[in-house]
Amino acid sequence: MTYFSLTKINTMILIAKILIAFVALEHIYILWLEMFAWETAGKKAFKGSLKDELFTPTKTLAANQGLYNGFLAAGLIWSLLIGHVEWSQNVALFFLSCVAIAGFYGGFTASKRIIFIQAIPALLAMGAVLLFY
Repeated sequence: MTYFSLTKINTMILIAKILIAFVALEHIYILWLEMFAWETAGKKAFKGSLKDELFTPTKTLAANQGLYNGFLAAGLIWSLLIGHVEWSQNVALFFLSCVAIAGFYGGFTASKRIIFIQAIPALLAMGAVLLFY
């Protein structure tokens, strides 16, 4: 392999890892929003999807959802830290699949916006992992 092709491969892997990191950071933000800022920033983020008077009674439920989003982020970050390429790819694909499924489910049951915010970035990252790793 030439230097150019190695550089191109490394750049493509870097793009995949950046997309994985983006999805992980997005889920860290969702963790924060749902666990710690549900009644403040959560109200702004979910304006129109949930009546204002429901934020306080659903605070514990939202925190539980936030915790699960944190687990998704942790799995994606873990995938970036694994040195073995195949394992890194498999772990990334597993957690990205979980994110995409959750995004589509949320999109069909709660708000269509969730598909664009959660599922599509996960699918893009999955595509990059499959194409570039």
